[in-house]
Amino acid sequence: MTEPRLAQQFAFLLEAEKLKSVTRATPIADNSRRENSAEHSWTLALYALVLADQAAPGVDVNRAIRMLLLHDLVEIDVGDVPIHSGNGAAHDAPAVQAAEAAAAGRLFGLLPADLGPELRAIWTEFEANETPTAVFAKSLDRVQPVLLNHLGGGGSWLEYDVTWPQLETRVGGKVARGLPRVWDWVEAKIRPWFEGRGR
Repeated sequence: MTEPRLAQQFAFLLEAEKLKSVTRATPIADNSRRENSAEHSWTLALYALVLADQAAPGVDVNRAIRMLLLHDLVEIDVGDVPIHSGNGAAHDAPAVQAAEAAAAGRLFGLLPADLGPELRAIWTEFEANETPTAVFAKSLDRVQPVLLNHLGGGGSWLEYDVTWPQLETRVGGKVARGLPRVWDWVEAKIRPWFEGRGR
């Protein structure tokens, strides 16, 4: 292992530290502050490990954990775009996707030539959301903020005035695609909150 290779690896790792400064819309469980994107990524990797028994056939849980550790690194350049912002349209807007792809090019480009493309391919697979592993990982990415908002008394649901039909459309269907039993369990817990507000 040469010093230039280590320099490239640490250039990437030290750049990744910036993810700790990216604030998300969702509060942490005690509602004392907003979660940062590094905390979110670590938590999702833990979700994948613990909920591995919920994975559909064909899911590579170890690869899913890698996806979840990498999936939000692009927010270092782009920031977090909340799923409920702009009536839900902003999150998947072409301009956001283009900015994230450019960020992926910059960030994974910091790594050695044998490692950068490998990690970028994992990120790209997650974004495409087509393989069983990506569907599993994306479902986890959608369900974790739901649980935090519920624990925090509404969190970003209050901020964006989210209704139950909006949550089902923007989140529920996507979680159920990869984790149907998990979504059934979560829905039973959170739906009364929306019904209690007439939303």
